Amino acid sequence: MSGSVKRNYASTLRAEQARTTRRAIVDAASRLFIERGYGATTVDAIAEAAGVSRKTVFTSVGGKLEALKLARDWAIVGDDEPVPVMERPEVQRARKEPNARVILRSYAGIVRRAGARVAALNLVIEAAEGLDAGARALAEEGRRQRLTGMRDLAGELARRNALPDGMTVDEAADVLWLFNDARAYHRLVTERGWMPDRFEQWLADSLLAMLIRTDYTPSP
Repeated sequence: MSGSVKRNYASTLRAEQARTTRRAIVDAASRLFIERGYGATTVDAIAEAAGVSRKTVFTSVGGKLEALKLARDWAIVGDDEPVPVMERPEVQRARKEPNARVILRSYAGIVRRAGARVAALNLVIEAAEGLDAGARALAEEGRRQRLTGMRDLAGELARRNALPDGMTVDEAADVLWLFNDARAYHRLVTERGWMPDRFEQWLADSLLAMLIRTDYTPSP
């Protein structure tokens, strides 16, 4: 085996080990944030739960605010791949779908799956934002990002001439932004005991009723 191959192998192995360590830290932090809250979770507790040193937490992830941000971001998309939400395959497929009704039903599925992963962490962030400037900035960033994504989705509906008469893209985006708040999933599924399938069906039906005009016909 040549020296170059050995170096490449060693570099790949170190990168994978670093990624595994990072995952362990973020997973441990996520569990602690949900169990104890943001304020009561310390870097030392995260390190102990992840089986690493305090120094490793800082070098691999950063402080606990950075761990919270990563936990939330990974929960939204379902993994730690560095691919933005709007570039994810399921989002890209939806954007290419000609039928606006199919787009919204697919979107309801995305919201359901993301809600199951991120709802509890969002509650942690909301509880902390009144006490911690970093958590407040993180919450505001999340709301801005959601609204940006919803404007994009509303634009797709408008381009298919699907929005009800008189409804603007901004108004449609606001409706989508309201309904894709993970608190809706938490309230209905976690607190009220709805089955996730029922939540998805309700969300899709609600969005179709509000955002698709009654005489809409998909283009062939």
